[in-house]
Amino acid sequence: MEKIAIDTEYIKLDSMLKFAAAVGTGGEAKFVISEGMVTVNGEVCTMRGKKLRPGDVVDFQGMEFEIVQA
Repeated sequence: MEKIAIDTEYIKLDSMLKFAAAVGTGGEAKFVISEGMVTVNGEVCTMRGKKLRPGDVVDFQGMEFEIVQA
């Protein structure tokens, strides 16, 4: 599991996927989220603006990312 450190209160799901280099563009992030290919804390999430806070776990195509406070 890769840890994604943030120094803000939250990061939005689409931004996190781009930041973690799981997708190449914002358009790709929007597509994979809207198609239900991303889970947050074990549940499919189709909201690209979902606010992720420390402790949240994102799974995309077998890659797991945990949000942690920097």
